[in-house]
Parts: sequence; structure tokens; C-alpha cells
Amino acid sequence: MEIERKFLIKRLPCGLESCPVLQLSQAYISTDPVIRIRKSNDDFYLTMKGEGTVAREEHEMRITGPQYEKLLAKAESAPLEKTRYLVPLEGGLTAELDVYHGALAGLATVEVEFESLEDAENFAPPEWFGKDVSADLRYRNNNLVRYGTPGKET
Repeated sequence: MEIERKFLIKRLPCGLESCPVLQLSQAYISTDPVIRIRKSNDDFYLTMKGEGTVAREEHEMRITGPQYEKLLAKAESAPLEKTRYLVPLEGGLTAELDVYHGALAGLATVEVEFESLEDAENFAPPEWFGKDVSADLRYRNNNLVRYGTPGKET
């Protein structure tokens, strides 16, 4: 079970240059149900996600580069490209700050994963976090790749 909250950001946090960075490219074999392939630096994954907003089932498995390339040819749309910064937070949490590229340039979101729904509900976001969009399905990556940035003319 994946339990996470997603936010827009007010500004980039201080110290970002010292945080671990992942270059992500992900495409969707299916957007409903969600079946995603992802390249994360030199690692490759196939992920299936269930229904829900803050909590939903997620099954992820590693695949090889050649498997990723074969599946990429079956994707519904071009890959979504983003840079992910892993920003440490209080309480041992990590903020996954995504800065999008290409058609989604200018968009940045941040996600935090939790051990329980109670932890997610009690989370006090840092001041650089913006609006909570956890329940706004327009900000799910599978919808961003289909419809673009919410409120932005495409």
C-alpha cells in the first residue's frame, strides 16, 4: 500500500544542490488502470497502481533496460520527464520534489510517503510546500501526461 500526500510548492527549498538527484523518464502502457514504466537514472521499473487518492495499492518490479525499451514502444504517449530531488524532512521523512521538463516545464510538485494514514493526516508540511493536491486527480502523473498542466492552455 502506498500512502502519500502531494503538494504544489511555493518556492524551491534551500540546500537543494546538496540533495540526491534522480533523472526520471516514465511512460504509461495504460492510464486506466495505471501501468507505468520508469527509467530512474540507470534503473528500470514496471509499476501498477490501484484506485485511491492518499492511499492506494502499488506493485512495482525491476525490469531490464531492453524490457523497458520494448514496453516503451507500447506506451500510450510520449514519456514524462522530470528531475527528482530527495529532500530530507524532520521525523526521518523524505520530500520527493519533482521538477518537470518538456511540455510540463514550469510545474513542480512534492510528494511525501508515510507509514500510515494517521501519519499522513498529521503531517505538518514545511513552509516551502504549497497547496495540497493529493485529492486533485489532475496532478496525477498519468493525467499530467495526457492533459498537461492543470489550468495551463496547451
